[in-house]
Amino acid sequence: MKSGVVAIAGAPNAGKSTFMNQVLGFKLAITSDKPQTTRHRLLGVYNEAEAQVVFFDTPGLHVPRRALNKVMVDTALATLEEVDAVLFMVEASRAGMEAGAKVAEIVARGGKPVVLALNKIDLLPRKQELLPLLEQAAGWGKWSALAPISALKGDGCERVLAELLALLPEGEPFFQPDVITDLSERFLVAELIREKVFRLTERELPYAVAVTVDEFLEPANQGQSTAITATIHVERPGQKAIVIGRGGAMLKKIGTAARLDMERLLGGPVYLDLFVRVEPKWSRQDKGLRKLGY
Repeated sequence: MKSGVVAIAGAPNAGKSTFMNQVLGFKLAITSDKPQTTRHRLLGVYNEAEAQVVFFDTPGLHVPRRALNKVMVDTALATLEEVDAVLFMVEASRAGMEAGAKVAEIVARGGKPVVLALNKIDLLPRKQELLPLLEQAAGWGKWSALAPISALKGDGCERVLAELLALLPEGEPFFQPDVITDLSERFLVAELIREKVFRLTERELPYAVAVTVDEFLEPANQGQSTAITATIHVERPGQKAIVIGRGGAMLKKIGTAARLDMERLLGGPVYLDLFVRVEPKWSRQDKGLRKLGY
């Protein structure tokens, strides 16, 4: 059978996590319309009868301006060296093509076979705009394949999978066929909370936010609630006030949205208790990064 490892790489907000979720048929990676949502290397396993693809969803490649961003970029670059092939995601927009052109050299320099997916084609105002974008992307390097897709809708994803499978070696699978990730439930729960902060608060705030799970108590009996206590960490008192909201309204909104996703993930009721804490400059200092799991 075909069995190999594929890094999903690209500029921030290119749709890397959306693609992996679409292919796996499972919400593994959190998503939002804000760049740099993915901070860790996330492992997702795609299985079919005669093939297994281990995907690494990586943080977006960009110019780092703080310690957290440097960790994210270093994680992505290190992953490119460890894989059999690369899926290079580019957003089909003017800004996306500009960002993709900068990342293309980094991806090509890795020396791995690359499939380039031009994503979000469903957002193009006119279909005739697609061909010039494809021609432009083709000129960035020698790609094994070039495919237009909509990761959100699933259009073109099967073709991308087929192109990637053609690049992978034959070998035994890395995981049992019922394994979809190596990530813990505690990690996934923390990510779901962070996703809600990204989606529900101001554009500048999410980059100062981290989430830690303080308690994760599984139910003693079937039908009982999983009890979860988590802390949302911010860098300034003003940010804490935004996350809590007037009369606690925003924190309640974040908690309700996260709890619904957790119940789908865990397959049962969840009791969620959220707190907000100020950790000054955590994203700019090595000590703060280590403390919060980066």
